[in-house]
Amino acid sequence: MIQIAIMGLGTVGTGVAKVVAENAKQIERKLGEPLQVKTILVRNFKDGPYRQLMTDDFKKIEEDGDIRVVVETIGGVEAAYEYTKRALEAGKHVVTANKQLVAEKGAELLALARKKNVNYLFEASVGGGIPILHPLTQCMAANRIDEVYGILNGTTNYILTRMVRTGAFFSDALREAQAKGYAEADPTADVEGIDAGRKTCILADLAFGHQVDPAEVPMEGITKLSLRDVKIAQRAGYRVKLLGRAVRLPGGGRTAYVAPHLIPEEHPLANVEDVFNAVVVKGNATGEVMFYGKGAGELPTASACVADVMECLQASPKRDEIGWSPDTAGFEDPQELHTRYYFRIEGSLTDAAMAFGQVEVLSEDGETAFLTDRISGQDAHQQSKFLNILACMRVLA
Repeated sequence: MIQIAIMGLGTVGTGVAKVVAENAKQIERKLGEPLQVKTILVRNFKDGPYRQLMTDDFKKIEEDGDIRVVVETIGGVEAAYEYTKRALEAGKHVVTANKQLVAEKGAELLALARKKNVNYLFEASVGGGIPILHPLTQCMAANRIDEVYGILNGTTNYILTRMVRTGAFFSDALREAQAKGYAEADPTADVEGIDAGRKTCILADLAFGHQVDPAEVPMEGITKLSLRDVKIAQRAGYRVKLLGRAVRLPGGGRTAYVAPHLIPEEHPLANVEDVFNAVVVKGNATGEVMFYGKGAGELPTASACVADVMECLQASPKRDEIGWSPDTAGFEDPQELHTRYYFRIEGSLTDAAMAFGQVEVLSEDGETAFLTDRISGQDAHQQSKFLNILACMRVLA
């Protein structure tokens, strides 16, 4: 009997317990012996099917030699960081879905895991049930990864889908998402791009091998997005999506950011709707490879956590090394990137042409919406200084 512990019994922690119980036969067949949840760390005890497994004393996990893997689903950094370090120090593998902890402390925790000859795995931290980190680090290991980008937050993608399909305003679509349980009561981390930003940092860390400090990554959400721009884009053959992007720059540097983009309707990402996520990895040998599925939710995320638990137990003594350097040097401002830009201005086509030269007009009706040629972010900012800007977005092209 292999015994594990779970820290936190929220949505994901409960899902892990369910997956272990409901898929017990399949798991036992692959591991060669049964897998059992022995202890669950909680802040407050509550009645339910797991009541007899609960404890509020972490030492009961830390000092239990029978517990080989700890699944951290607490969230946040403070308690999760302390308990994760202590579990690794005690020689236990740790699996997590905690994107904030991995983005901020991942390099340190991976180094500690290596020192203690155990695993620290976090497949569930980026794509929920979508397998992306393992393919990125293992299946595409022969590639130089030049870019990783995608739709990394199901809440914002649901809201944008409703704005396109039904013409709902952002506020109405958000309320609908909350009513259906797709958005939290406080949706800030989702709608301001913070959640997608943390995931983007982890993807960049693994793709490029160096720490990307979340504090250095510009994160723009969809709270300022107008239904007018969504409709203009749709009529012109584009869809608006919130993308996280990590890009290797020509000079050898790297950058990352989160922001709304116009995506051509023929691009596969344009048709990723509702709460679904998709991640595109661009390798110099494979070209673009896309991973698609549900990026959150109790069982999809729990499935990824339990798969990591099984990998820890099957790897002897530990999985082939993954990780990245804690060195943050080489990170550059994403304004260095060259791309097309979408602008909506209070003014005429003449005003747009005087600022940007040749442009592609999408709408003229007292306001002018247009696309520029490929320019850097600095040039876009500089050339638009004397225009009355009503909206600005990048174009994925």
